[in-house]
Amino acid sequence: MTSSAFHVELDPAGAIEVPAAGTLSRTLYADDDLRVVVFGFSEGEELTEHTSSRTAIVEVLRGEFELTLAGETVTARAGAWVKMDAGLRHAVRARTAAVMMLTLVGPVVGGATAG
Repeated sequence: MTSSAFHVELDPAGAIEVPAAGTLSRTLYADDDLRVVVFGFSEGEELTEHTSSRTAIVEVLRGEFELTLAGETVTARAGAWVKMDAGLRHAVRARTAAVMMLTLVGPVVGGATAG
């Protein structure tokens, strides 16, 4: 059995600009078992309710988000870390200009949409 490693030195919060309007994303890493994406949201932008086909981890790097997780809404500020199981219904809205890192872990689970 062989092992592999991937190493990068990067400031994820600085990996993307927050747009004047809209949402931007940049994939930092992707393979069959892991995907890491940084998102920049202008104030008020949102991702409407959806599910992910993988376990998802959101880390807020800058700003403030309103996260709706299985119908419950929470405020997530810089430093917040959230784990969501595959299939969990969720939505994201930027309360301020904000940056988050999304890590999708594990193989794709059938039946879920988006992500």
